[in-house]
Amino acid sequence: MNKIMECVPNFSEGRDLQKIDQIVAPFRGRPGVKLLDYSNDEDHNRLVVTVVGEPEPLRDAVLAAIGVAVQLIDLNHHTGQHPRMGAVDVVPFIPIKNVTMDEAIALSKEVGEEVAKRYNLPVFLYEKSASAPHRENLAAVRKGEFEGMAEKIKQPEWHPDFGPAERHPTAGTVAIGARMPLVAYNVNLNTPSLEIAHDIAKKIRFIGGGLRYCKAMGVELKDRGITQVSINMTDFTRTALYRAFELVRIEARRYGVSIVGSEIIGLVPMEALIDTASYYLGLENFSMEQVLEARIME
Repeated sequence: MNKIMECVPNFSEGRDLQKIDQIVAPFRGRPGVKLLDYSNDEDHNRLVVTVVGEPEPLRDAVLAAIGVAVQLIDLNHHTGQHPRMGAVDVVPFIPIKNVTMDEAIALSKEVGEEVAKRYNLPVFLYEKSASAPHRENLAAVRKGEFEGMAEKIKQPEWHPDFGPAERHPTAGTVAIGARMPLVAYNVNLNTPSLEIAHDIAKKIRFIGGGLRYCKAMGVELKDRGITQVSINMTDFTRTALYRAFELVRIEARRYGVSIVGSEIIGLVPMEALIDTASYYLGLENFSMEQVLEARIME
């Protein structure tokens, strides 16, 4: 591939494996597109797909997968720990190689317009593609979720960028945009108290006075009898993963709670992990140029 764009669409289905397979199918065996990863979480009831490709083939694959999700997912019967406003909840485009952020923004708008036209789905542009400052933050766009969007979308300040000013009866709405690479990172706590997880999340996220490029919320993992702080690191080059991990540890101490593990959802840039490893190993004057795989890929 000469030009490489990444897309990480999130779908509101994490339990029905047959539906998941149908949603992922448009990304398989398609020239100019490579399916890198997909993971489903039953507690969140969410599917995260990571795919790269040349802009045009990637656009076509994403549009096809959105069509499948709109057909299969009915949010009137959807429950899960993760907030959601649509069957296809969010579709971010990320420039990777020989493409600019402006190109990613243009592609997101092209896809948004076509989604509205093809599936009669209301589309909000967010992050770098946002049409107004109050639409940049995905959490602000999604606030109220599927249930609350029926009334929210009628407000002039929340009129969709594309599509009807009316929530789709089963598929809700979708946010489409362009952004920097994001790291989905969860820290698990040895407590079943969702209140404690929520309190810790509030303290570490930026809007609560925490880390600048950190979004977080508390999530209950019922099957394991524990909770987690579910984190989105929106710019790992400015706020490192180890800072989020250590701040969760610090805040957990006040409740007598400890960390039992952490996890990465989807794919993560090598630099994000190397930076964290360098910190914990106390490496001096270390750089990415010393990473064997990084040099091979140059």
